[in-house]
Amino acid sequence: RFSTSRQTLTWVPDSFFSSLLSGRISTLKDETGAIFIDRDPSLFATILNFLRTKELHPRSINVHMLMHEAEFYGITPLVRKLQLCDELDRSSCGNVLFNGYLPPAVHPAKRRNRHSVAGSQFMAGRVVPVERAPVRRSNTMPPNLGNSGILGRGMNEDRTSGGHSSDPGMVRIICGHHNWIAVAYAQFVVCYRVKESTGWQQVFTSPRLDWMIDRVALNAKVMGGSLGDNDKMVAVASVTEIILWSICPDGNGNEIGVFSLNVPAEALFFVGNQLIATSHTGKVGVWNAVTKHWQNQDVVPISSYDTAGSFLILGCNNGSIYYIDVQKFPLRMKDNDLLVTELYRDPTEDAITALSVYLTPKTSDSGNWIEIAYGTSSGTVRVIVQHPETVGSGPQLFQTFSVHRSPVTKIMLSEKHLISVCADNNHVRTWTVTRFRGMISTQPGSTPLTSFKILSLDDVDGHGGCSAGTEIGPYGERDDQQVFIQRVVPDTDKLYVRLSSNGKRVCEVRSVDGTSITAFMVHECEGSSRIGSRPRRYLFSGHSNGSIQMWDLTTAMEIAGKVDIRGKTPDSKGIRRSLAVCSELEAKFGLRTPPTFTVPPAARHSPGPPSSLSSSPLSSSLHRRTSPASPPSPASAAVSPTRSQASVSPRHNTAASPVDSSGTPESPPGPDSPTPSGPPTSPKPHMNETSF
Repeated sequence: RFSTSRQTLTWVPDSFFSSLLSGRISTLKDETGAIFIDRDPSLFATILNFLRTKELHPRSINVHMLMHEAEFYGITPLVRKLQLCDELDRSSCGNVLFNGYLPPAVHPAKRRNRHSVAGSQFMAGRVVPVERAPVRRSNTMPPNLGNSGILGRGMNEDRTSGGHSSDPGMVRIICGHHNWIAVAYAQFVVCYRVKESTGWQQVFTSPRLDWMIDRVALNAKVMGGSLGDNDKMVAVASVTEIILWSICPDGNGNEIGVFSLNVPAEALFFVGNQLIATSHTGKVGVWNAVTKHWQNQDVVPISSYDTAGSFLILGCNNGSIYYIDVQKFPLRMKDNDLLVTELYRDPTEDAITALSVYLTPKTSDSGNWIEIAYGTSSGTVRVIVQHPETVGSGPQLFQTFSVHRSPVTKIMLSEKHLISVCADNNHVRTWTVTRFRGMISTQPGSTPLTSFKILSLDDVDGHGGCSAGTEIGPYGERDDQQVFIQRVVPDTDKLYVRLSSNGKRVCEVRSVDGTSITAFMVHECEGSSRIGSRPRRYLFSGHSNGSIQMWDLTTAMEIAGKVDIRGKTPDSKGIRRSLAVCSELEAKFGLRTPPTFTVPPAARHSPGPPSSLSSSPLSSSLHRRTSPASPPSPASAAVSPTRSQASVSPRHNTAASPVDSSGTPESPPGPDSPTPSGPPTSPKPHMNETSF
């Protein structure tokens, strides 16, 4: 209960309280005559204190939540003060992690409609049924593979519909290679290069295409071949068509050719000088820089891939793992086909939905120790290994983990950790990997580390970017700490950087101009050529206005290493706030919201009444909040539960912590965690009454 005077409540004209006391808003009173207001009492206490004293202490409050409550009550002086506090906290130059800003690119001229098609495979995008190519079965993997340079990632992502985006100026995809990045907009791509002396400079802009770009690939280090050592290559894909350009040292670009995979290309990347395109239907396209020949190859349906040196590793729906040496291309001279070799078959023949290849440093002249971690459609995680000296025996099954109940979508085997992500709201499980002389060891073997989730909602209308540009990761070299990038909702200006090994938050970045983030990527750049200088890791964020913003993750990791990284599990209020925002966004933007949300055990055992995950109080409060002068229904006010926080908009919800519950080694939460004892339903809290 709150008691105050009429003069205190009405000194701000045309506010909620002046309308309430003048009778323009119907009221609900109890037996003592106290007026019931269904709002957060803790925030109301701060507002009432401001009405009494006309003073504000912003250090002890959540500015964004209080601003929304002040807007609801119509307290204009308080809203202005809070806006000033927000502007003081936000700088257009960012914080210490902000590293640079690239303005939106100028739209180029339209590309001339011509087709420079290499090879006889171009068929104007027609899908032609073909028989599966025969596959040669082999038990051995060539020992000398070199170093893997591309992160393995699953290919079972949902593709955005092919219609044109409502905002063609937003950034869709960012990819990097060495000191270059390629930024894909809806219908053109721009390449930037960084030098220590001059910083980032725009080097190449492609012509404007007639169709929307779905994938982009960049090769900033062409070794040998007919293009020259100084040339770069960039390629884009849209549905079945692929366009490849070469970039000269002076920045001029030449179109090498237009190729067709005959089916929608769902992955586009370089392996050395070779451009690779794959489709889940079982089609692989390869362009060779020496022969300048494009070739399509039919294999069994593909569900994942990874690369290792010049080898392309494919995980397929039939439970087999195949490899193709794309550098020795073609090998089968009798029919001019690529040589596709079966490396391993899953014992249960489940679809291989995620792949990660780890190559240890060479311990002898015989080659590397090959380690492959993969996930299946049934949620199983397996590790297979092959020793260089055991030629002819093939990879051996090393470990099996059955901790997921949904298909594994991502997997990463690094020097110190094994990380898997499944389709259940990006549920992550991690293990520590023990090595002896660089090779994975059985003593004590891989031990469970943590369990957490990277909650990230996708939109269906294309306003939040495309799936290829918003991959959560993990990002980073396999011999270094890797990170996840979390964007909780599409319409947000915040990203959260979390360690992939334990889920703890390293930092959060916020757009310096307040625009929504539509794409992001983590990449290491060699900014200095001085002896002893090391590459620095950057987070690149693309925005709805077409700009690129850069953030120094090397500094963020150093700062996080000096202080205790924020690994605290959010309390029930933080979880309830995030879930309320998800419900609001689902109703407003048509988001694909998961059907259920799991409350972390720490939140379940927190003191106080259990959290209610129902979104019905949110919808009723949103109806009440549309206009301060609209009279609420007495019946609805009487039965509506008192909310523990104010409703927040999609943009300002990012001030609150996302659902980033990090498990601990002592009690890692998971999908099979036992539910705590107690009543299954939350007790209804008492209504808060305010008397005047």
